[in-house]
Formats: sequence, C-alpha cells, structure tokens
Amino acid sequence: MDERERYSFRVCAAQPGLVLTTSGYSILAPDGLDALLSADTVVVPGYEPLDDPPAEVCEALRQAAARGARVVSVCTGAFALAAAGLLDGKRATTHWRNAERLQTLYPGITVDADVLYIDQGSVSTSAGVAAGIDLCLHLVRKDFGTEAANSIARRMVVAPHREGGQVQFMERVVAAPLALFADTCAWARQNLTEPLTVGEMAAHAGWASGSFARKFTAEAGTTPLRWLNEQRIAEACRLLETTDLTVQAIASRTGLGTTANFRIHFSRKLNTTPSNYRHLYQGRNRQSTPA
Repeated sequence: MDERERYSFRVCAAQPGLVLTTSGYSILAPDGLDALLSADTVVVPGYEPLDDPPAEVCEALRQAAARGARVVSVCTGAFALAAAGLLDGKRATTHWRNAERLQTLYPGITVDADVLYIDQGSVSTSAGVAAGIDLCLHLVRKDFGTEAANSIARRMVVAPHREGGQVQFMERVVAAPLALFADTCAWARQNLTEPLTVGEMAAHAGWASGSFARKFTAEAGTTPLRWLNEQRIAEACRLLETTDLTVQAIASRTGLGTTANFRIHFSRKLNTTPSNYRHLYQGRNRQSTPA
C-alpha cells in the first residue's frame, strides 16, 4: 500500500482559514471543527499561549473521543486535551518545560515529564515536537505494522523507533532553596569534589543540622542530599556536553565517587549511560573518548 493511501488528512481549526503560528508563518486550515465528526484520529499540535481553548474546541474534542476517535497530542497540545477533560485520571506527558504547569492546572492527571510519549489507547500524548514524530511512528506501527513505520522513518530520515519510555533530556535546572541558604548552596556547588554532608552544609549556614534539613526541605521541596546529588548530575551533564574529560575524571570532579558509582547514579536519573549522553550532545563516535 502506498504511504499516501494509508491515511487521509484534513487540517481544521475553530475558524477555518490561515492560522498564524508563534513561529511567524501561517498554516492553512481549510476545514472547521465539523471535520472532527468523522475523524478516526484527532491530532492536536502544540500551541501558545497556554490559555484554555475555546469552549467549542473542547466540546468537539469530547464528542470525537466519545464516539471512539483516537485523540493524540503533540507537545503542549496536551493542555487542550486536559481542558476538554480527556486526560482526567490518566497518565500523560508534555514538553518538560510545561510539565509542572500542566500538573498544577490539572491535578487529576498523572503528569510524567521523564518520557517521550505515552500511549493510553484511546488517548496518547507526547513531549516535544520530535517526540511527536516518535509517537506518530508508533501509531503507524500499531495500525499498519513495523514495515510501514520503518518505510516512513527512512523517508523522513529519522530514527525508526524510540521507545516511549526513553527519558526527555531536559535542562538540569534544580529548584533553588530559599535565599537564606543561597551562600551555602553556592559554596556547595563550588565544592562538589568533596563528600559533603548535611552537617557540613548546616555548619556553613550556621544552623543546627536538624533545623537546617527541615527548613531546606520545606523551602526547596527536596532534601539537602538529594539537592546536592542533582547539582552533581547537572555538573556532570555540563562536562559531558562541553569537555573531553574521561568519565572517570568527571566522576571525580563531581563528587560522584568511582566510575561505576557515577554510571549508576547517572543512569538512574537519565536512563542512559554517560558515554551515550556525550555521544548525543557532541555527535561523536562512542569510541572517541575513554568511558
């Protein structure tokens, strides 16, 4: 079967015509929301600003889902599905930058920011734009088989298959604790090579260990040691992305101990190895640097 015969596509909007994107160009949407009445799969793209869609859009999405249409979101399109109530009680994902906001606005959803896409059968969500391609190839694979999905992937020159559970490589930005401990946090970041303890951090801040740990956790949303480990991983990511240091040297510089211990902590957090992470961000052969 020719690729063009597998699906027929219609682009629709609440107001048919040219739809201006945030990238500065317009997309022609010839059809209105009545196109959803006969669609087998409805794909909602990412959009900004993340205001609730018009009521008629939410209603059209609900009606499509109610009659059995498969509903899919790419990136921030998950906010439209959430506004329509289609993600209530379900696990979903979106771009990692917007995951916390999605969870806050819709507490009935279990938001997972650590995956590329989530297939819940009738409803599927994906992370960023590239993850949307991964999800769509996954759906083609379900509909028409591996050969069909691989054929499309080759034509697009993309990876034929990335598991939905693969981690999103997000910026390792850790929530900053209250300003009261700003000096201590800066000091800890400058001394990552040392095996710092909560007691040492508390002493630097001039607090008793127990009081320091409780106040830090309350304000930062994580314990001092977990925060410190996040800092170590963040620095390790930076060094893997920007230097030729060996994995052993990076383990030492970030205070993550032996190479084996570093790999365990790194893989647990990012679901990949340090060498693979470097390869992805530097585009080098995996054997170019010692690992």
